Order: sequence, then structure tokens, then C-alpha cells
Amino acid sequence: MSDEVMDEEWLLSAEQVRSLLEWMQEHVGADHSVYPFMATVAEQALRPGEARALRVRDVAFPEGGGGKLTARHRGVVREIPLQPHYVEFLRAWIEGAGLGENDLLFPGRRGGRLSASAWQRLWEQAQAAVLPRDELYSWRLGEPISILRESRMAEWLRMGLSSFEVAEMAGVTPYWLALRYPYCFRGDGVEVDWDRLAEATALPEIKQ
Repeated sequence: MSDEVMDEEWLLSAEQVRSLLEWMQEHVGADHSVYPFMATVAEQALRPGEARALRVRDVAFPEGGGGKLTARHRGVVREIPLQPHYVEFLRAWIEGAGLGENDLLFPGRRGGRLSASAWQRLWEQAQAAVLPRDELYSWRLGEPISILRESRMAEWLRMGLSSFEVAEMAGVTPYWLALRYPYCFRGDGVEVDWDRLAEATALPEIKQ
């Protein structure tokens, strides 16, 4: 991914992401893996390639609730905690699709990896159907699905998760996050106690 600043207005809101996913769920057709695949990219901020490579054994549902997902990128393995609602989502998908432990989590029609063509057209149709038809979005149609990952990372930061937590879950660095989404680190509305700051940072008096 680029380390250039992602313009804030390019990111999708949580409501827009939800509407896009709902539209795709209703129009998915024969490629049943497309919707859970897209939902995972959006929910867990995975790279599309990471999501395509996932197998059922990469998802763990420990007793007592919660869960974790093991993702891999360029030989680096990381574990991502799963919220209860998403655990239920994955359980239902795995059981409903009749997937075994060694199966791909989101298989294509013939059992191999889900191809880009399986979701690309549906994704473009969803954008055209759901996103506002204004000057901004008219030239953004065709935006790759990685915008779902981008929007999720920015949302995590806005929710108050530390850059270290977000970096660990998304497989990036805190430094990259600061470069990519500088507006998520603004201190707008925070009142600074300048007197206390001056006292704390005061230099020793110069002796004459």
C-alpha cells in the first residue's frame, strides 16, 4: 500500500460500507463466497490477498466467546481478535457452506481461490447503486475494494484505538498510519493548559 496521504473525503463512512455490503448480499448470485469475503475485508481490515488465502483452520473459536483469525502477509503471521458478532457470522458461513478445516474460507465456484472477477463487477455495481451521485463520487466509481480496508483502519483510529493496536491488527506500522491518515491524529477540541505546560517545560533560570 502507498504511504501517501489518503484524502479524508475518499474514505467510506460506516453507513456507506454497510449499505454496500447489504446491496452485494442481495445481488451476489452464484458466487456465494463473495459477500462473506467482502465483509471480512471490510470488518477486519484485511488485504484482499490475505482474505483470499484464508483457510477454515485459520479461524479459532475458543470456548467462552470471542475468537481470533490468523492472517499472513509476506511471510509475517499475525493474529487478529474477532468480536462476538463476527464470530457468529463466520460460524454461520462455515456451517452453511459445509466447509472443512482444510478448505479455503472463501472458495471460488470450483473450490480454488476466489478470483477477482468474481467480485469486481458486483463491487462496481454496488458502488453505482449505493454511493451518492455527486461530483465527488462520480469519478470514484471503480475504486478497488482496498478502500474498505482503508476506511476500516481510519475508523478504528477515530474510535480511539491506539495506533499500535490498529497497526498490529492491520499488519502495518504506527508510523505508516500517521503518514496515511494524519487527520485521525488531530487534537481538535482539546483544551491545552498552557500555564501548566509552561511550568512543566520551564528552562532553568540563567545565573548572572
